[in-house]
Amino acid sequence: MRLPRLSLYLLGQLIGPTALFTFLLTAVIWLSQSLRLLDLVINRGQSAPTFVYLTILVLPGLLVIILPIAFFAGTLFALSKLNTDSELVVMSASGFSRFQIAVPVFISAAIVMALTYACGLYLMPAGQRAMKDKVVDIRADIGAALLNEGEFNTPAAGLTVFIRELNSDGTIRGVFVHDNRDKARPVTYLAESGQLAQTPGGARLIMDDGTIEVAGGGGAQLQVLKFQRYVFDLDQFSGPARATDRATSERYLSELFNPDPHLAPKIRNAYIAEGHNRLAEPLYCIAFALIALAAILRGSRARGANALRITFAIVAVATVRIAGYGVQGLAIGNPALNVLFYAIPLIGGALALGNLAGIDPLAWLRRPVLAEALS
Repeated sequence: MRLPRLSLYLLGQLIGPTALFTFLLTAVIWLSQSLRLLDLVINRGQSAPTFVYLTILVLPGLLVIILPIAFFAGTLFALSKLNTDSELVVMSASGFSRFQIAVPVFISAAIVMALTYACGLYLMPAGQRAMKDKVVDIRADIGAALLNEGEFNTPAAGLTVFIRELNSDGTIRGVFVHDNRDKARPVTYLAESGQLAQTPGGARLIMDDGTIEVAGGGGAQLQVLKFQRYVFDLDQFSGPARATDRATSERYLSELFNPDPHLAPKIRNAYIAEGHNRLAEPLYCIAFALIALAAILRGSRARGANALRITFAIVAVATVRIAGYGVQGLAIGNPALNVLFYAIPLIGGALALGNLAGIDPLAWLRRPVLAEALS
């Protein structure tokens, strides 16, 4: 079925602000997440493309949360602007019904729902897995963290390395290594030259023509040993080669709903709750669409009343979304509450739909006050 040109115009007016709010919210949150990765990349001597790759892998996890909220903000902004510019009045006067106005809103909600499902069900766990594997590889590649000449590098806790010069053939000039893992007996290695080598046993720093200085007696004694060649094991500072335990956000839907029966009941409940949460999260797009439509299409068109309805809509969306987040903790303790993941957005949408149909949810609150005033 082909949409009328007016519906396509409305759809265009909705998609633009939604995309803008998505970009702005993602940029702000993405920046805060990137700073955590930036520290890892700098300390481990990784390249700028590696940093960009890691930050891109974070995006699907952010979009699962941001997309429904950005959709509501964009829809409310677009409908409010159309209402303020009297375009909705002109559409109504020309015979365009409320249902016809709502159709483009639901189409844009369906698009955002599809994107949210794609991110939550596949892109987020795939991205989180890839990022975790890459971070584990970076932490294990301790040799790369040392190749910053002219800087004191701390690739691992208790280890400080300084390289004065790194030649094009891989030879290192002026090596300083300080092993302070044992505070009572720190060891310092000084060498004229050396080189990094990857052996079957792991990374090794081969030092030539140097000394080993061992402090003892609380720093009162110093032992100095000379060597012509000394092999320093860097692999002892590396982290685990590969993380085997997957976090909840790294698991696909089939893994969440079919957890290992040997896991503790609390962990199994957490996996199942996360599975229901991912299925229910895109439903907020429909609820938010109905709340935005109720805020703009119902009630007086006076400026003060319009601002009050928009404020009420924002409070309603915040209440519904926070309630949804609160369910996750409760469902872990009581799996019967998993039904609330679906009930909360459906109830929020039903209340907004009732308001669109002419049912005032606050009327029952005003009646006692009015009766008291007339008595």
